[in-house]
Order: sequence, then C-alpha cells, then structure tokens
Amino acid sequence: MSGDRSGAWPLWEVFVRSRRGLSHTHAGSLHAPDAEMALRNARDLYTRRSEGVSIWVVPSTAVTASSPDEKDPFFEPSADKPYRHPTFYEIPEGVQHL
Repeated sequence: MSGDRSGAWPLWEVFVRSRRGLSHTHAGSLHAPDAEMALRNARDLYTRRSEGVSIWVVPSTAVTASSPDEKDPFFEPSADKPYRHPTFYEIPEGVQHL
C-alpha cells in the first residue's frame, strides 16, 4: 500500500462511557473501512488506559447537528416558553415533596 488511504474510508464519531460516567461522551473521530474496524480502532485509540466500559461508533454522515453560527436563532424559540422553567411555577404551601 502506498500513500495514505484513510481519506477514502468513512469518518466515524467515537463516544466512550468511562468507568465513572453514566453516559457516553464524544471522544473524537477516526477513519475506518467499516463499523467493526472503527470499534477496534476506537478501543485502541481512546481507551488505552482501560478507562472505558463502553464505546459507540457512529458514521459521521448519520449525525445531524445544529450550526454554532446559527445558535441564537436556533435556540431563541425556547426563550418564549417560560412554562418550561421551574421558576414559572409557584409551590403551594404545605407541599413538602414535589
């Protein structure tokens, strides 16, 4: 094999759940020819110190994300719904556990 062929392979996003964590967090990205190889490479690259208990690999093309450039207009609609915030509601007297 001559030259770098990784650019021809799909890009995968890697999510790792640590031993102390309750959820998977984005660890990085890598190129691999298929999901099995992406999983093996992610294990070798992102859990070298045995800190992971679970790994997810997702094709980058399957991820849909909002754009940081459009954050204000994208998140603005939630500002006009104050009922979504706990401060909108008053707790009646006598209620101990809500």
